[in-house]
Order: sequence, then C-alpha cells, then structure tokens
Amino acid sequence: LPALRRVFVSSTSLPLVFACLTLSSTRLAFAAPSLARSMSSVSSKTKVVGPDGKPLNKGEQLATFGAGCFWGVEKFFKKEFGDKLRLTAVGYLGGKADKPSYKQVCTGTTGHAEVVQLVYLEDKVKYAELVKFFYRMHDPTTLNRQGNDTGTQYRSAIFYHTPEQAEIAREVTDSVQGRFFNPIVTEITEASTFWLAEDYHQDYLNKNPGGYCNHKIRW
Repeated sequence: LPALRRVFVSSTSLPLVFACLTLSSTRLAFAAPSLARSMSSVSSKTKVVGPDGKPLNKGEQLATFGAGCFWGVEKFFKKEFGDKLRLTAVGYLGGKADKPSYKQVCTGTTGHAEVVQLVYLEDKVKYAELVKFFYRMHDPTTLNRQGNDTGTQYRSAIFYHTPEQAEIAREVTDSVQGRFFNPIVTEITEASTFWLAEDYHQDYLNKNPGGYCNHKIRW
C-alpha cells in the first residue's frame, strides 16, 4: 500500500509538473527578445570602433583631438606619424545634437568641436607622443580660438577614450606648460559620440594642397 500510494501521488502530480514547465517555457519565450536586445545594447556600448565604424584590430587604439580647423590638424598628424597611424578622419565631437552638419557646427549652437580621430598602432607610437605633438602644432592658450578661427568649435580639446589616456593627457599638459607664456586652457574630457564629417572634409589638404591652414610647428 505505501508503494501504491507513492505511485498515485506521483501520477497526480504530473499534470502540475507539465503545467509549470509549460509556463516557464512561455515566460522564457517572451523574455528572450528582451534579453537579446539588452545584450545587443551592452555589446554595442562596449565594442570599440574606429571612425570608419569598424572594430579596432589588436594593438590599435583611438586618439581624438580638437585644435582648431580640422583640415590642418589632420594634415600635421599624418605628416608627423605616417604609417604609425592606420587611419585618420575628421569629424565632430563633444556636442549635443545627433548627426550634425558642418553648417550646424559652425553656428556654435550644437556644442561640437572640430576634431581629428586617429587609429594608432601602440607598438609604434605612444599616446604621450601624440599628446605632446598636439601641443606643438597649435596654440592651447587661446580660448575657443585658433588664429583667425573663432568659436567653440575651434576649442583646444583632448577627448580621452580610457582612464589611462586621461592621466597621460594631464601629465603631458603639466609638463609642457612651461613652453607657453599664458596658461593652457585645453579641455580634457571623456570622448562622446564621434560624428564623421562630410566627405569633402576628409584629407582635405592632401586633395587641396593650397587650401587654408593656420597650423604650424611651434617648438
């Protein structure tokens, strides 16, 4: 009788077990799309991509600088570092509006800076070297201005991509202050979304050698 009772109890419990399994499966089915979206969102936020939208290769890092008109900034970085950079691109960063145009940025209302974004090979050049050169090729003591170009879009700025870059940027800034008579006003802040500039801005001075440029090596 005890054995029969155990069998009877187990048999009557089976529908309940199947019901629970069915309910659990249904919940998982409804939860799966939400979970997938969540995982996709996390992945897209943590994946590091270059200015071309493609993931960086092993041994590559991003560096982003604002130093006035981005035509000259890109030209001087490419000339100085050559094949130590896999890719350079100019664009807009540090503002509020999405997908800003050049005309919008020039109004000063979007808050973006004109920047150059570099994909550099860390076994060939160190981030500190890039920061030091950034200071050599523009005037970091003029607020929202480089030569004849005035406006917040022309501000001197280092947009760091890691805490280590932030630390290095501050160390180099302190070390080069003695090179300038006036205080350095360069903004050092975390990089936000980089918006690629229009095609005609890319590598502009290589395509137009006689184009406008007010950058030079200062020391």
